[in-house]
Amino acid sequence: MAKISMKTPLVEMDGDEMTRVIWKMIKDILLNPYIDLKTEYYDLGLEYREKTGDQVTTDSAIATKKYGVAVKCATITPNAERVKEYNLTQMWKSPNGTIRAILDGTVFRAPILVDSIKPFVKTWTKPITIARHAYGDVYKNVEYRVPGAGKAELVFTNEKGEETRETIHDFKGAGVIQGMHNIDKSIESFARSCFNYALDVKQDVWFATKDTISKKYDHTFKDIFQEIYEKEYDAKFKEAGIEYFYTLIDDAVARVVRSEGGFIWACKNYDGDVMSDMVATAFGSLAMMTSVLVSPEGYYEYEAAHGTVQRHYYQHLKGQETSTNSMATLFAWTGALRKRGELDGINELVEFADKLEKASIKTIENGIMTKDLAALSELKDIKTVNTEQFLIEVKNTLDSMM
Repeated sequence: MAKISMKTPLVEMDGDEMTRVIWKMIKDILLNPYIDLKTEYYDLGLEYREKTGDQVTTDSAIATKKYGVAVKCATITPNAERVKEYNLTQMWKSPNGTIRAILDGTVFRAPILVDSIKPFVKTWTKPITIARHAYGDVYKNVEYRVPGAGKAELVFTNEKGEETRETIHDFKGAGVIQGMHNIDKSIESFARSCFNYALDVKQDVWFATKDTISKKYDHTFKDIFQEIYEKEYDAKFKEAGIEYFYTLIDDAVARVVRSEGGFIWACKNYDGDVMSDMVATAFGSLAMMTSVLVSPEGYYEYEAAHGTVQRHYYQHLKGQETSTNSMATLFAWTGALRKRGELDGINELVEFADKLEKASIKTIENGIMTKDLAALSELKDIKTVNTEQFLIEVKNTLDSMM
């Protein structure tokens, strides 16, 4: 069978540790035999980010603006321990945060459903999609460790040089302060992305903040969402038979747990980070979650919504066998390939992505899976396989479907 040709390259962002190993396996076993894979490669591994002063991360985001579609491996966001481990010159910021700040937009995360793996929340009979704002807040914060007594102020200087001051706190001793920001333009694109996505999939949108406490910051989010909905989407939603619903974040959590699912839960940046992990785990596993950043300009960045699987990587370095779930990384590739095929009018590429996803789910339904899924599956006859063997089994299933 002739390989599928590509017109435009994907922006390929390689990553760290065990997911980097899986990244290469997926390409070697499941992609290169079928596709004349065309990518513009960027190494976002921590060593190369250190070598380039993190310029490679910025370059990869700029390339995404050029080509329109990117696929990203999981990467390390270093803490103090990682600085020592990798002998870094500084504690580099999250690559995801840098990329999202450049591309803006919204991250949509949804669980990968398998019939034999039931949600821990028994009422959830339909998937829940987390729509996470991808700009600002704690991910673009400025922090200061207060050494002792003193006055902390929030100061804004306008273009005329006029100052506005608000007292944050009169410190009697040591403490800590943090400054966060967001911009109306990004919040507006967040709202429109959520509403447009809802119309595409015909699902309700739930949005939640803590506007009763954060009467300016969070309330601005609430007001912008409401204004855009009423002016631009109310009639469209009614025609589609869906609704927009706002509530406080704590009330939303309670409602979500009692719900049957089947809606889009729009969250601010940090809320979405936390809640997507909760939803993924409740549906089965962090490694069973799709994630795509959709920017208002029409850029798409697909990624695995979990970490680099550090513990398995150390086992791998010792030559020990690992059984690491590759589904989220695999679905990042299929999502990017499908979108590339849609944008370039390559139906064969779209169909291949669809088949590869079905083959991976069918493999699990046939009782062949990694250890984490075996612990969750309701199947009685299960064959637990290692990291590479699972991908080989997916290939065998895929071949039977071609």
